[in-house]
Amino acid sequence: MGKENTQGSMFHSVELFLDKTLRPDELVRSIADLRYRRVNRVLEQGEFSQRGSIVDIYPVDFDAPLRVDLENDHVRSIATINSQTGRPIWQHKIVIILPNRPACPAGRPSGRSVFNAEVPLNNFLELQKGDYVVHNNHGIGRYLGIEPVDAARGEKEHMVIEYKGDDKLFVPVHDMHLVQKYVGFHKKPPRLYPLGSKEWKRVRALIQKRVQRLAGELLHAQAVRASLKGFAFSPDVDWQKEFEKKFPFEETPDQTKATLEVKKDMESVRPMDRLLCGDVGYGKTEVALRAAFKAVMDNKQVVVLVPTTILAEQHYYNFSNRLKDFPVKVAMLSRFRTRREQTAILKELQEGGVDIVIGTHRLLSRDIAFKDIGLIIIDEEQRFGVRAKERLKQFRLLADVLMLTATPIPRTLYMALTGVRDMSVIATPPQNRIAVKTEIVEFDEELIQTAIGRELKRKGQVFFLHNRVEDIERIAKIITRLVPQARAGIAHGQMSAHELEDMMLKFLKGTIDVLVCTTIIESGIDVPNANTLIVNRADRFGLSDLHQLRGRVGRFTYKAYAYFIIPPRRQLSAQAKARIEAIEKHSGLGAGFQIAFEDLQIRGAGNILGQEQHGYIATIGFDLYCRLLKESVEHLKHEMAGTSHGTLN
Repeated sequence: MGKENTQGSMFHSVELFLDKTLRPDELVRSIADLRYRRVNRVLEQGEFSQRGSIVDIYPVDFDAPLRVDLENDHVRSIATINSQTGRPIWQHKIVIILPNRPACPAGRPSGRSVFNAEVPLNNFLELQKGDYVVHNNHGIGRYLGIEPVDAARGEKEHMVIEYKGDDKLFVPVHDMHLVQKYVGFHKKPPRLYPLGSKEWKRVRALIQKRVQRLAGELLHAQAVRASLKGFAFSPDVDWQKEFEKKFPFEETPDQTKATLEVKKDMESVRPMDRLLCGDVGYGKTEVALRAAFKAVMDNKQVVVLVPTTILAEQHYYNFSNRLKDFPVKVAMLSRFRTRREQTAILKELQEGGVDIVIGTHRLLSRDIAFKDIGLIIIDEEQRFGVRAKERLKQFRLLADVLMLTATPIPRTLYMALTGVRDMSVIATPPQNRIAVKTEIVEFDEELIQTAIGRELKRKGQVFFLHNRVEDIERIAKIITRLVPQARAGIAHGQMSAHELEDMMLKFLKGTIDVLVCTTIIESGIDVPNANTLIVNRADRFGLSDLHQLRGRVGRFTYKAYAYFIIPPRRQLSAQAKARIEAIEKHSGLGAGFQIAFEDLQIRGAGNILGQEQHGYIATIGFDLYCRLLKESVEHLKHEMAGTSHGTLN
């Protein structure tokens, strides 16, 4: 049995977990000791307020405030809340609140400010008994819960972790920051370590070396880019303000911030290379539109690259609509265009007759020349092939680059890469967005009839997803029989380009009520009027696929419905059951961002880090990997700042 010796630990934090014994005045005193300001209503990071036994805290590095509800001197609930409405968004089990340290003056790194791997990047510990956890100093074990342990001054609560050979480690509450849930890349359980063995220290040191190498490469790439001279775009013109005023919705704070970051990059001489992450339907396209408009105002051409023809069609429709009151020429290049149309567009591109061109990898062909390219927008880069990616690397030297992705970047990785990758995150849902009502059901004709009928009654449209081309027509016939007044259409990837384009346009324009389709709709297609989604055999999809699909509906102020049809639960495999339960449980707004949707997290990490890092992550867990990466980056920057007197910011 091991007891953590924590003498001399300089780490200050407040740990909260359900059922912790705590009086409201004790909590308030502890939060004040971490240099938080007391206010009437919490609006900014570093603030807290108290109303009786309810304490609101806006911790540093959090996206939203927390509400801690105490009852009879016990923590009854911990929830992330919407700062505007005060409504709970997510419930938490264990939270670590860090001190509110004012940032160091820019360019003067103090010895103390260099990040250390003891500091948690993820402040939420959503642990269940039996989960694998990683302790920074002792390695991987199994979490057994929180138990009171006799200590010199009475009973104290400890986390209990079981190691190989049934050894147990008791971690005092104030050392919780050294423990994180194990998230790896493989379905198989991780290797457990015996307590006190040298093996974990050896493995950790080895991976630390590899991570330092990656940090060096990232910083080198950044320095090379900083030395390149790009085009500095002019400040916003009057037309830009006019164009932005025409946005029909209210911007979210994150959208405004992302737009400003992109414009600042464009106005600097250094070529932009920014990644914009945001959940499905959170308004990434509008940020891209504003950047494109800005580039065109400086007489530069813009390329918008997308992975699928359908998405090209969608963007073309959106861009053309938003730009219709301005003299901006938008064109689309994809298999939906005839050879003659393509030739005409290529000629105009070369002569400068086209301002914005939207298309698939066809835009990367060697026969394409631009008059004056200024901005490249890449949507979902991870879905392009290897050859396309290589070609994109060359493109990057030509112009400013803005990448968009709906695969959430895990917060821990985002924080580890701050300072080496330029990233903007849109984590706030648009106002009036209502969470999609999700129902898991067995196949039932009456239910399908009711769901489609209700949507048509409010003049809406329906996606019916059936992922098998061979019997998709049979499904369309069932729908026509059940709801005779519904105008149904079919869309799948084996149709000719012309038929598919025609069908998608009809659906976009509202002349078709129900689109019976395959997963061709999964990425990015946005039909504001479609607010009911029915997915047949949802058990055959991955978690992130189901989440992406659900994001196709509920884009506006209407209540949206998602029905996932599955066989009787007893027939499902354990994995399919787990996926279905997760999608049922996590239907809140921003679900893709906040929940450790592990396959999503991992996909997000894989996109950015590349495959070879996967092995290291599997060995020590994702969270510790990110902490080590951040530590390496900060130490290297610190050394470089020391040698070059602050040239590298």
